[in-house]
Amino acid sequence: MARLPYLEADQVAPEYRDMLKRNTNLHKLLINSPDMARAFNGIGGYIRFKSKLDPRLRELAILQVGWMEKSEYEFTHHVKIGTEFGVTDDDIAGLMAETDGRPSTLEPQAKAILKGAREMVRELAISDVTFAEIKQHLSDEHMVDLVLTIAFYCGVVRVLATMKIDNEPYYKEVLQQYPIPGVN
Repeated sequence: MARLPYLEADQVAPEYRDMLKRNTNLHKLLINSPDMARAFNGIGGYIRFKSKLDPRLRELAILQVGWMEKSEYEFTHHVKIGTEFGVTDDDIAGLMAETDGRPSTLEPQAKAILKGAREMVRELAISDVTFAEIKQHLSDEHMVDLVLTIAFYCGVVRVLATMKIDNEPYYKEVLQQYPIPGVN
């Protein structure tokens, strides 16, 4: 159960109701601090709609963070979002294999990005070797976007866990297809 209330549109000032267009528990809780919620939505919106990073690769990096952190909410939401941006069942199977140290059919660029995301989750930073490997495929702008995306979602999963934000029932069906080890 969430530690703060989920607010509905009629419970917030009219100038903040636009932030509840995405009717998710995350947004309903964050609106308890409307200006912070707007700032949060700003970077999240940039990552999703304005970053020049390939959207499939972006979503794979986000999924890797959710998977590594055992964040049911983050992982299941981005499985659904990821399909809108070209993430396939084979990609997700590849992510799971790569995480377990098993071979996958993912292309080298995706493998390197997933490895970088795992390193940021586990070790705080991408290693020099992995950074150089990713950099072979990405421009400086793309590298900044990738690192900030991974860092942002490392933060998001901590917000979700600390605030104990409940996953919406609609997303729980994803866990039947992709059960996260250690998550009920």
